[in-house]
Amino acid sequence: MPNANLFAILSSRYPSSPEAVFLESPDGKVVSYGEMDELSGRMAAALRALGTRVGDRVVVQVEKTPQAVALYLACLRVGAVYIPLNTAYTTAELDYFLSDSEPRILVCDPSAEEALRAIALNHGVAHTMGLNSKGGGSWVDTVSGYSPDPIIEICTADDIAAILYTSGTTGRSKGAMLSHGNLASNALSLHRLWAFRDGDVLLHALPIYHVHGLFVALHCAMLNGSKVWFLPRFNIDTVVDLISETTVMMGVPTFYVRLLSDPRFDRNLCARMRLFIAGSAPLLVDTFDEFEARTGHRILERYGMTEAGMITSNPYDGLRLAGSVGFPLPDVEARVCDDAGHGVAFGETGTLEISGPNVFKGYWRNPGKTAAEFRDDGFFVTGDLSVMDRDGRVAIVGRAKDLIISGGFNVYPKEVESELDEIEGVRESAVIGIPHPDLGEGVTAVVVTEPGVTLTPEEVQHHLKERLAKFKQPKRVFFMAELPRNAMGKVQKKTLRDCYSAIYD
Repeated sequence: MPNANLFAILSSRYPSSPEAVFLESPDGKVVSYGEMDELSGRMAAALRALGTRVGDRVVVQVEKTPQAVALYLACLRVGAVYIPLNTAYTTAELDYFLSDSEPRILVCDPSAEEALRAIALNHGVAHTMGLNSKGGGSWVDTVSGYSPDPIIEICTADDIAAILYTSGTTGRSKGAMLSHGNLASNALSLHRLWAFRDGDVLLHALPIYHVHGLFVALHCAMLNGSKVWFLPRFNIDTVVDLISETTVMMGVPTFYVRLLSDPRFDRNLCARMRLFIAGSAPLLVDTFDEFEARTGHRILERYGMTEAGMITSNPYDGLRLAGSVGFPLPDVEARVCDDAGHGVAFGETGTLEISGPNVFKGYWRNPGKTAAEFRDDGFFVTGDLSVMDRDGRVAIVGRAKDLIISGGFNVYPKEVESELDEIEGVRESAVIGIPHPDLGEGVTAVVVTEPGVTLTPEEVQHHLKERLAKFKQPKRVFFMAELPRNAMGKVQKKTLRDCYSAIYD
């Protein structure tokens, strides 16, 4: 029986020459496939020496570096569960993640190493080590003393490879358990669907702590043995410089909006490009149309989520429609249903439900929440309001759970509202997403204060600064005497969205 370990699958597709370039940074630093294999082998040896066994969790909150990629691969090699965390999460948020996941090892930025070690010890974390933005730190120092371990742990398709925390409607993030089989099926399907070929070069300006940058982009590149331009973040000048030496780019809509704002970005610059892919937030029709007019390329929009990786995609060969996220992947079933789980007619709005080998195994230590999100026949309820045409093409028209997507990051209002309501003098609050020209949606807070209490937007924002990741913090804060409610007392967020709809214009 073949080894279902995702690393075994990825490494089997590495180029025949170990000198082939894997990651190249704008400053000219290069990591070959052979060097990555050796480094991840050293890290695997270090993990095992520190007592890491199959199923043990490794929490990682570090900047984007080749060493961070190697650590992810090392966790796969030893059968550990990799848990990447957004670098914007605060110490207070880290306390919850460590309590919930109970990892064996925490790797973090050295600047936070001492403070987090004390918190980690409270939650039974055996080792806390640092990895900085230059690829150094106590973790790398530890690894340097080990020889590469060639052993790849035998895993089944159902063994958990990673846990990704996704914000919860109750204010607490929940860990989506993704198996080796979930990740492998998605990667292999996308590699075929997007027609990766010899000579493809991927431009990678995404973070590597969520599905898009870590799984979708890097897995496709490794399966193809491709070179990756590995940028620490999106920088317009760097991207413009590298586009002419790139064939595939994956990005959030914000990337494409910024490229269109630069007069250097034109058809000639994109002459070598084969494919632009957009996801993580809705792509505006105006952006789609302007991009095609400027470059001759129709952006391929796809749709996914933490719990399932990629779910649908516009076709590589065939019509890519603005406003549509395309068809379910070949191994994915999708249907649009009403609240009771009954299918709605083609063209009618309902909630998208899905089934397939990409769908996660459930929420970490939360069987009740897991059961609530699945139908009796195994379909997962995404919570996204959708329309499907007779051909099976899907459009996402809203989010049933009030999720805000800001700059490609998920923000659940309840989590922000819980922090707002803790502010002295705040009686209640409502958090909404308002269309934003750069971020897709801007997190916006509406606050009701206690009688006689005066607060300023700056005071509210200051309170949240150390308690929430920056992407969750409201861009604007407004005050009302009362929140609008319906006859049942429910806050009418649509009314609020209509009231403030033009604030970011």
